[in-house]
Amino acid sequence: MGFKRKQMLGFGLILLFLAILLSFMVFTLNNLKGSMTEIVEDRYYKVSAAMEIRQLFTQSDREILFAANEANKAERAESLKVINENHSLIESQIAELSGTLNKAKARQLLKEFETQYATYSITEAQIIQNIQSKNPTTDISRLMDDQRDKRTKVISTMGAFKNYQESVMNDTLSNAKQTYEDMINFTIFAVILSILVISLTVAWMIRSTSKDLQSITKVINNIDFKNLSVVPRIPIRTNDEIGDIARSFNEMAVSLETYNRKEKEFTEKISERNWIQTRVADIATMYQRIVDVEVLADRFITRLAPMMGASLGAFYIRRGEGENMRFVKISSFAGDGEGAGRREFRMGEGLIGQCALERKIEFIEKIPEDFHLVTTGLGEVNPKSIVIAPVIFEDEVVAMVELASLENYSKLQKHFLTQVLDTLGITINNVEGRMEIERLLKESQAQTEELQAQSEELQSQSEEMQAQSEELQTQAEELRMINEQLEERNRETEDKSKELQIAKLNLEKQAEELKLSSKYKSEFMANMSHELRTPLNSILILSEMLSDTNDSKLNEEQKEFARVINSSGQDLLTLINDILDLSKVEVGKLEVVFEEMNMSELPELLHRNFDHVAKKKNIDFIVRKDKEVPDIFFTDEQRFQQILKNLLSNAFKFTEKGSVSVQIKKADEEKVAQWIQTKGASNWVEINVKDTGIGISKEKQKLIFEAFQQGDGATMRKYGGTGLGLSICREFAKLLGGWVIVDSQEGEGSTFTFFIPSMPEGFKNMGEAIAASPEVAAASHEGAPASVVDEKPDVVILDDDSQENANPFRGKSVLVVDDDRRNIFALTNALKNEGMEILTAENGYECLEILEKGKSIDAILMDIMMPGMDGYETMTRIREQNEFDNLPIIALTAKAMKGDREKCIRAGASDYVSKPLKLEQLLSVLRVWLTN
Repeated sequence: MGFKRKQMLGFGLILLFLAILLSFMVFTLNNLKGSMTEIVEDRYYKVSAAMEIRQLFTQSDREILFAANEANKAERAESLKVINENHSLIESQIAELSGTLNKAKARQLLKEFETQYATYSITEAQIIQNIQSKNPTTDISRLMDDQRDKRTKVISTMGAFKNYQESVMNDTLSNAKQTYEDMINFTIFAVILSILVISLTVAWMIRSTSKDLQSITKVINNIDFKNLSVVPRIPIRTNDEIGDIARSFNEMAVSLETYNRKEKEFTEKISERNWIQTRVADIATMYQRIVDVEVLADRFITRLAPMMGASLGAFYIRRGEGENMRFVKISSFAGDGEGAGRREFRMGEGLIGQCALERKIEFIEKIPEDFHLVTTGLGEVNPKSIVIAPVIFEDEVVAMVELASLENYSKLQKHFLTQVLDTLGITINNVEGRMEIERLLKESQAQTEELQAQSEELQSQSEEMQAQSEELQTQAEELRMINEQLEERNRETEDKSKELQIAKLNLEKQAEELKLSSKYKSEFMANMSHELRTPLNSILILSEMLSDTNDSKLNEEQKEFARVINSSGQDLLTLINDILDLSKVEVGKLEVVFEEMNMSELPELLHRNFDHVAKKKNIDFIVRKDKEVPDIFFTDEQRFQQILKNLLSNAFKFTEKGSVSVQIKKADEEKVAQWIQTKGASNWVEINVKDTGIGISKEKQKLIFEAFQQGDGATMRKYGGTGLGLSICREFAKLLGGWVIVDSQEGEGSTFTFFIPSMPEGFKNMGEAIAASPEVAAASHEGAPASVVDEKPDVVILDDDSQENANPFRGKSVLVVDDDRRNIFALTNALKNEGMEILTAENGYECLEILEKGKSIDAILMDIMMPGMDGYETMTRIREQNEFDNLPIIALTAKAMKGDREKCIRAGASDYVSKPLKLEQLLSVLRVWLTN
């Protein structure tokens, strides 16, 4: 049994006993409460009522005796009034008391009292009648005697009723005391039993857990922390938390072993690096004060061969230029009498000449049997490995080195040889330069001596030689100036490096500023969206109401005016959404979600959206899809469909006759590669949108993909539009990793080709999509407002008959909360036409005040962006009050950004509708919440 299950079982038993104890105590307390309630509320009330009836009865008896014997006329009338009021009160008390009796004896006693009181009331009425009579009869004494006997019976019966109720109350009190004593005894027993069970459970849990922990402790104590190459493992016996600890420890052991192995590998690499750097420094030190190439070659090959483990070596230096260029051996290591290797070779001659020609190092591991042997004092042996290496200076081979070894060269030795040869070329060039200077100096000295010997005979020649000497000094000066220029260039290079570093820091600062600017631009566009959509909301709602065909107050011309206003408002909304989409691409605030879509449904979708357009313009609309196109495709379906809708909308707009066709086929990757990088896609699809419209001239075909651009001014005036559609198409295509191109002849129609990749994994980052496009674009995408505006709740649409038979809005009360009086006016008139009662508030404080007044509200339309208390805080405060838990709250906002819907729902909204409102959509949402 697992550790967790043991804990659950143990604590479950504890909770079970506590629950049983608590249940019994609650049951007992309820019985005790019932008994006390019966004593205090029921029995006490009945006894009190009986006493009150008796008091009223006694008062009436006194009054009638007073009226019959001593009172004057006025006092008699007052006494009779009191008697009548007491009679009414007694009858009402009897009626109330009879409804509360639950025992047969009590009802019997009350019935006897009621009967006797009725008889008494008759006698009492006779006495009152006799007193009020002008000629009283002489029988009043008899009536008073009769009244006295009946009064005794009534009082006796009422006393019996009161005594019975008091006895029942005493019995109930005794039962309550017994219940309390039973509860105390059971509680003591249950507490003792619970302590015993809890102790046994805890002891069982501790004993079963400690065994597993001891095994883990034993393994940990056996770890040798000085040698972590092998760490012991803990055996896993259970699948509980103890087992998880064992598994975690075993995983840690694997990590420690891996870390120990990597540490050893790192130490080995450091040792190898030190070995290389030490020997490179040793050879570099050797280069000092060498002024002859042959001396350099001899010392180099002598020092290098042992370091490389070579048993034979040769050093060749380049001599001559052009066709006379050859490589001559000037030094060897461990050669025979003739020296190791051939005397000389030309470029490309033999394997060593080919290495010089290709300028690469060649390592030969498989040596033929007849190769030159390595000679020792005892005999000759075949080498196992040969290395041929060129020495390069300024991209030219200046020397060749060849080494032979009885063992294969290690990777460390190969790396060492590469580093040594990197500096050897510079050293050879320096030594040859010094040799050339020394040669020139010797020639100069010889000429000076010859001139001095002939100075007496050839004075003129001496002067000429003196001039030559001065010329040599000038050359020396020029050499010095050249060295100074080289030093100056080095300083300039260092300065440029510093300038590049400063430029890098400036670029990073500009990038941060650009990021901040993008953030401000995003906030500006969101606020501008709110400011534009708020007045547009009123325009659309009111114009839609005015254009309603059921409204008989306007003539057809006025309704047409309203429809034109509504259509213009919709066009303005589309323009706002397009501008926001384009701006969000520019600032990198557009999110692309790569998901699976079904390409087989695409033709039906296009026909459903554009068949009516083709029918209206009387042109053909054809959609063809090749069988090779995969049915399952991975892309952002929303952006993909928006690109196709924009392309088809353009095609239909500029086509007066003929046809518009769409061809969907699998793209040739080589063809796609001409326009865009194809790396990372599983396959490509090519979609051609072809029309027979007005066409586009060659010089305008690049211009049309820029924002707010069309073919020319005449086209814009004739066909309308903003010039954003194709710009958005290309930007969205780049975000999806694709591209859009156009092929058109003016007057013959256009063909727009859309290349799009299937990306099952999507892009790791938007930089991959940007790098795939032939132009640089900075776009990452965070929910466009247009997509939020298109969100619609799941609603139930009633048909016309059901609307006529049952209007769910009639008589409903709706509270409209909005700080814009135009929106309040529009919503109030629209909802009143549906038969609803409208209350309005201009901010959150007024909304809360209306709700606190207790007015009946069936739904609330809540604007989000309000001064003082905004919609989020208002909804949160409403939901904090329990009586408004089920009150429908519809959130309305014009700042429709990604995440607003979720934020509204979290704040307490029942549903969410973005501005500008569509009246049908708003009514559908209200219908759902008001009917549910």
